[in-house]
Amino acid sequence: MVHTNEVILLENQGWDKRLLVCANGRLVQTFIIVTRRYLVLLDTLINATTGRAMLDHARPHLAGRQLLVINSHADYDHCWGNQLFAGPQAEHNAPIIATEGCREQLRDPEAVRYLHEMQTAEPKIFNEVVLTPPTFTFNGRFTIDGGDLTLQLIPTPGHTPDQIAVYIPEISTLLATDGAELPYPLARTAAALPQMRASLQQMADLQAQTVLYCHAPVTIGPQLLHHNIAYFDQIEAACRKAIDRGMSTIPEDDEAVLAKVGLAYETAVPHHGPWQEVHTYYRTKGHTLQIRTMLQTLMERAG
Repeated sequence: MVHTNEVILLENQGWDKRLLVCANGRLVQTFIIVTRRYLVLLDTLINATTGRAMLDHARPHLAGRQLLVINSHADYDHCWGNQLFAGPQAEHNAPIIATEGCREQLRDPEAVRYLHEMQTAEPKIFNEVVLTPPTFTFNGRFTIDGGDLTLQLIPTPGHTPDQIAVYIPEISTLLATDGAELPYPLARTAAALPQMRASLQQMADLQAQTVLYCHAPVTIGPQLLHHNIAYFDQIEAACRKAIDRGMSTIPEDDEAVLAKVGLAYETAVPHHGPWQEVHTYYRTKGHTLQIRTMLQTLMERAG
C-alpha cells in the first residue's frame, strides 16, 4: 500500500446532510458529524497532514460548536492524526474519546515498533507522526448528546478488541467503521472470530436505514452487514463438513487448507460487483486466514 496525504470530501449520496464523509485515497474513509452542540470527527487518519485536511473540510461548520474527536480503534489509518488535537504539538485542542483498550494499544511497545517500521518504509508520510493516545476513555457504551443528534458509541470487538461503531438513532444511521468491510472484516485470531460475528449481528439488529463504512463504497448500504454475516456462516458450514469428514489438524500450506475445506473465495461472496474486484490478498491469504481461524475455533470447542 502506497499512502497519500490527499483527503477529499465525498459527494453526498442521499444520507443526512449533517454527516460528511472524507476519503484518504483508496485507503480509508472517515466521518464528520455536525450536531447542534458539537462538531465531531470520527477518526483522524494517518498523520497530522491528513488530520488537518479533514479538519479543513469540517471547519466551515465549527462556528458555535465545540470540536470533539472520536477514535474508532487504534489502527494507524484511524488515529495517527491525533497529535493535531492533543499533546504538545496540538494545533486545535479537542477531547479525543475512545475505549480504554484503544489507549492501551497506542501505548503498547508494539505500536511504537510498527510506527518505526512505517517511518522507515515511507518517511515522507509518517516521519512526523507522534503516537497520541485518546484523552477521554470509556468501557462499555458511551453516549454523546449533540442537542439534535445522539451519538451512541457501541463496542463492536472482533476486527480489533477496541473497535467501536457509532449509531445515530434520530437519522437511523450506523457508522460501522471497521466492524464490517468489503469484502469482509478480518478476524486476526481465532479468539476474535466469535466476537466479530456477534458484533456483525449486533449491528445488523439495529436495522439502520443508512450504513457507512471505513472500507467499503458509500453506495453499498446496509446489505453489506448481511453479506459479511453470510460469508462467515458459509465458512463455518464448510469447516464443519471438513471436520466431519475427518479433518483433525490444520495444514500449514494455504492451498492444502483450501483443498480440504473446499470453499474458494469466489463462491463464498456475491458473484457480482465489487466483491470480485478486491485486492488479491482478500481472495487468497486473507480468505485462508478466516478459514484457519474458523477451523481453530471449532476444533477448540470440540475439545
